[in-house]
Amino acid sequence: MNEQIHSGDLYNPNDSDVTKEQDSCLELMYQFNQTHPTEYDKRGKLLKQMLCDVGEGCCILPPFTANWGGHFLHLGDHVYINFGLTLVDDTHIYIGDCTMLGPNVTITVAGHPVLPELRGEHPWQYNLPVHIGKNCWIGAGVVILPGVTIGDHSVIGAGSIVVKDIPADTVAVGNPCHVLRPISEHDEEYYFRDRKIKPMK
Repeated sequence: MNEQIHSGDLYNPNDSDVTKEQDSCLELMYQFNQTHPTEYDKRGKLLKQMLCDVGEGCCILPPFTANWGGHFLHLGDHVYINFGLTLVDDTHIYIGDCTMLGPNVTITVAGHPVLPELRGEHPWQYNLPVHIGKNCWIGAGVVILPGVTIGDHSVIGAGSIVVKDIPADTVAVGNPCHVLRPISEHDEEYYFRDRKIKPMK
């Protein structure tokens, strides 16, 4: 069954072996979401138990919701995830070093067939992994769908629905999300509209 989950093929997500393993993951997620705001060490220890990989200096702010409790989530170093991340994490999700996710981002790796006969009383499912590169900024309320890859350094504008791959070093926005422009020399001078970047101390 584990091979089917990660193969991209159709499988039955209500298989008893799958749901039993899933329940144990959800228990850890519940504990994580009950932590107090200053229990940094406790959160860090729970993340190492919950996630597939977690790098140095990572932060996830509760509430965190995932139907496998982050069991197939891979975080690089110094990943920052704001409040309200929702994962449909039935297969692997990779987030690179120094990437930031705004509040209420949704990443889903699971899909169901369009054919109604395969979505009845016992709906079939397939899973395709998501890859987010290093040093990306994923804006508030972004939805990322199965099989998507977002290249290094890219920015995804708030509220975007990402249905296909986004190349590296670009700003992309919209529904469906599309490349608006490359990251350019303008961005080396201005950080927001007409606001110039001043020397950092």
